[in-house]
Amino acid sequence: MAQISQILSDRELYFVEPHQTVFEVATKMADLHVGAILVLKDGELCGIFSERDLLNRVLVEGRDPRLVRVAEVMTPSPTTVDESATADEAMEVMHRHNCRHLPVLRNGRVIQMISMRDLMYYDLERKAEEIQHMREYINGAAR
Repeated sequence: MAQISQILSDRELYFVEPHQTVFEVATKMADLHVGAILVLKDGELCGIFSERDLLNRVLVEGRDPRLVRVAEVMTPSPTTVDESATADEAMEVMHRHNCRHLPVLRNGRVIQMISMRDLMYYDLERKAEEIQHMREYINGAAR
């Protein structure tokens, strides 16, 4: 089973700062095509902001995204996973904590974020490889 560090490879770390407005953060998320983004202060993880936070804590409450700071509406102290965890372990953590994004840590410092989508794509690739190997085996055995 692959570790999270192997699944993520060399992705860029996307993050915002707590003083930025929700509008700025949502614009960046849209530009990056991501559903959640890390909130870092001086390189330290202080939260995560997701589409769910935008919906529930800003829009539904009638708050102005151009005036609200992301620190006011982010999910503080999010659940994390170490880069040495396996994909299955990360999925279990997501399931247990009802979240779809996990900040990934190395020696206690955030290095990346992994999503449920990342884990599903990884699992689909593994299954496709297994099917291909089985087909090759069956075709070879039939000769």
